[in-house]
Amino acid sequence: MVEVIAAPRAAELLGRMAGRRVVVIGDAMIDEWIWGDVSRISPEAPVPVVAVREHTFTLGGAGNVANNLRALGARVAFVGGVGDDAEGARLRAMFDDLGVDARALVTLSDRPTTRKTRVVAHNQQVVRADWESTAALRDDDRRRVVEQVALSVRDADAVVLSDYAKGFLHREIVTAALAAPVVVADPKPANMQLFGGVTCIAPNVGEAARASGIAIVDDDSLDRAGRALLELLRCRYVLVTRGEHGMSLFAQGAPRFDVPAVARTVFDVSGAGDTVVAVLTLALAANIPAEAATQLANFAAGAVVEKLGTATASLAEIVELMEHDRE
Repeated sequence: MVEVIAAPRAAELLGRMAGRRVVVIGDAMIDEWIWGDVSRISPEAPVPVVAVREHTFTLGGAGNVANNLRALGARVAFVGGVGDDAEGARLRAMFDDLGVDARALVTLSDRPTTRKTRVVAHNQQVVRADWESTAALRDDDRRRVVEQVALSVRDADAVVLSDYAKGFLHREIVTAALAAPVVVADPKPANMQLFGGVTCIAPNVGEAARASGIAIVDDDSLDRAGRALLELLRCRYVLVTRGEHGMSLFAQGAPRFDVPAVARTVFDVSGAGDTVVAVLTLALAANIPAEAATQLANFAAGAVVEKLGTATASLAEIVELMEHDRE
């Protein structure tokens, strides 16, 4: 019988998760936000003119996973790549401000630091501009990264492999990461086979469909897709995030475990998957059962989507949402 987690129990479990050392490995990015208001259309072209009132930067991509882990009280180290540019220096400083050990960031001379610039007016994105390279790492750069991974995971409680398909992750890097006791991956479908042997993968429903080759249209096809991914990767768990339909956990030799979505209001789903991965990883590292970990991750995602932009969920916010849901 699966335990339904109540708020007091959740607070206890979340407390057990704090202090774990997690290494995040993946595509580091900067999210640049230009906030403003629109009151007219440009005379130069049929586009809105945004009167800028605020300009901010946040950690994006795998960096947002690190941010979520820190919000949950984890000790975090980061292995990734940055360009030899001003944005790379900015990203290092942002990690330092957050208290993330980023000494294993490797400077890559053949690409820029990935940056995504979003212009937001009246709480809606107007346009996004990306600076990035998606080419695979050069052999010498990959060797340097593998060395950093091997050093970083020696005393880790868990590893997160955060794949945004920017060419950073490679099977050699994954293999080095598997030395950790818990490895959770958030892979893109095209790269799915890189992640064989991990503890858990956490795709969204669209990614699960593409990776398995099974169109997910009902409960039966969802079940077949989840089981196919378990078989493909020989992993212990597959957690499929399903937006407004909640989440579904697949485990070897066990029935599917479903949880309903819990958000009271959805403002922005940006980065919610990173929050799920962060909570799931910490819970598994703390030897919390996967079904309980799924429930905690579900409520954390519910708290995050109620905020605009990539965000994090604190321990208190997760518990508060659980209390509200059980009323």
